[in-house]
Amino acid sequence: MTNIHPTNIYLSRSEKEHYLRQNAKVVWITGLSGSGKSTLASGLEKKLAEKGYFTQVLDGDNIRSGINKNLGFSNDDRTENIRRIAEVNKLFLNCGIITINAFVSPTNDIRHMAREIIGTENFIEIFVDASFDTCSKRDPKGLYKKALAGEIKNFTGLDAPFDRPDDAELTIDTDQLTIDEGIERAFEYVKAAVRW
Repeated sequence: MTNIHPTNIYLSRSEKEHYLRQNAKVVWITGLSGSGKSTLASGLEKKLAEKGYFTQVLDGDNIRSGINKNLGFSNDDRTENIRRIAEVNKLFLNCGIITINAFVSPTNDIRHMAREIIGTENFIEIFVDASFDTCSKRDPKGLYKKALAGEIKNFTGLDAPFDRPDDAELTIDTDQLTIDEGIERAFEYVKAAVRW
């Protein structure tokens, strides 16, 4: 028995979307560490802002330093990390905001869970496709060097799995495309979904 009851006294999502002149969506960017997720999220946010869209970016830095700072990288903690992120996305969605997420979210099961919580009609999955070798050469945070030296355990793509998405709406191959080309492809796709 719970004493929590949904209420309808607040402004509706559609009313908030009307004020913002946009359709709220969740953009879920997945890929290996170093694939270009955060760079793509940042570039996409900038292009959307230039066109007057209101957005929020969520990534490992602002989530794991705050709401999820008590979670590690076990399978259970990774699942809980994504579950909480999906619930936060629902709140932003109900505010009429376009939320751009940049998370490894390594398995199809985890991404399917996020899609189910958020609602598939609101969910745009973008797979940033870059090989393990490419990401290890980029290694912007030095994580691959540590993982390959055995200093980091359960590293995605090395000793923890990464499933290629089985239902991404868009794939951006950063082995083949420049970052500007990738951002432009993501922008054109997302713009069509959020246009008022």
